[in-house]
Amino acid sequence: MKYMAIWLDTLTELSQHKLRTLLTLLGMIFGVGAVVAMLNIGEGAEREALSMIDSMGLRNLIVSSKPFNTNQLTEQRKHSRGLTLRDGKVGLDALPFVDAFSAQKTITTYSIFSAKGKSDGDALGVTASFFELSKFSLYQGRYLNTDDEQRFAQVVVLGSSSAKQLFPLGNALGQNVKINHLWFKVVGVLEAPFLKKEEFQGIKLGSEQNQVFIPLSTAIHKFPSTFLASEVNSLKFEVDESIDPIEAAKAVNHLLSRRHNNVDDFNIIIPAALLAQQKQTQQIFNIVMSCVAGISLLVGGIGIMNIMLATVLERTREIGLLRAVGATQKDILLQFVAESFTISILGGLLGVLFGILLSELIALYAQWAVYWSLNAIVLSFSICAMTGIIFGVYPAIKASKLDPMDALQSD
Repeated sequence: MKYMAIWLDTLTELSQHKLRTLLTLLGMIFGVGAVVAMLNIGEGAEREALSMIDSMGLRNLIVSSKPFNTNQLTEQRKHSRGLTLRDGKVGLDALPFVDAFSAQKTITTYSIFSAKGKSDGDALGVTASFFELSKFSLYQGRYLNTDDEQRFAQVVVLGSSSAKQLFPLGNALGQNVKINHLWFKVVGVLEAPFLKKEEFQGIKLGSEQNQVFIPLSTAIHKFPSTFLASEVNSLKFEVDESIDPIEAAKAVNHLLSRRHNNVDDFNIIIPAALLAQQKQTQQIFNIVMSCVAGISLLVGGIGIMNIMLATVLERTREIGLLRAVGATQKDILLQFVAESFTISILGGLLGVLFGILLSELIALYAQWAVYWSLNAIVLSFSICAMTGIIFGVYPAIKASKLDPMDALQSD
């Protein structure tokens, strides 16, 4: 009953000074809102990065051919054939930490159409393992398989966008698609990946939605290649979890460099290293934003202390009267701590709502990812409550230690 009476007195006191209470609350609202928005945006960015890295394969190493002009290629082909399917097979056989590999070749495409539509995408020749290493999901049908490669089969798997362009009414399975001069039968359609960005660390993502995939052997033997082009455009190696991908990349680089007579004609992309770089950048962002949010809470806490000190001076006679009728120092202390704590609690609740609204606005206009984290809300609310108590203790102690006689005689 005693604590309930203190709480009711606190609400009454705050309601009698609405404008002053509101101005004090604003500091806490902005501080908590900044913390909630920062943590939600940071969590969203990290999860989005993980999603995009997962689309490349966290345990994969991506080897791609470097672009060169005709004169440079002419000189390089005297020493290196460029990337070949054999490079992938040798890597699988020679490196014990390589569990699987895939290869792809970009076909010079001038037309992809069906009886019901036309696609402006590209055609790729891929090995059967390409889909598994690329973490694609099927919407309908099946993937390409080793039997398709061995038979030089004219079958095709469509990306989600290409399927909609070629067959606007759906039902692509079993239909025929013409790629340049050859007809292919549709055996599968990929599911559209959920990616908010088309690029990560300079690497294009989600382009498979607007592509069509045929067996690599069919692409090599039935489509003409560009003059001096390498047999395949890229290789993808899946490495075992027992080895650091960065160390694995060094071994792959050494092996391929020897096979290419030390000709620098390929790049190696390490998704795991990109993720580490992204996390480091995100950590710096979080530190900076935490400092900004912390300063906002500090300003809010100083505002509480300032108002509570002014309240002590304003209510000196009231304090003296309460002491005269039997109130103890502890009662006065609890009364003023309750007021500062109530302000911080109200500021925290309103700040959480403001942070959610701020996060939504940022996500809407800046196209940043946001993920709602209960831990972020609880953490920011707890810090706000602690701030109210910490900055309210000194004014409360000062009020409790006032001499009753001096307090009653004050103007």
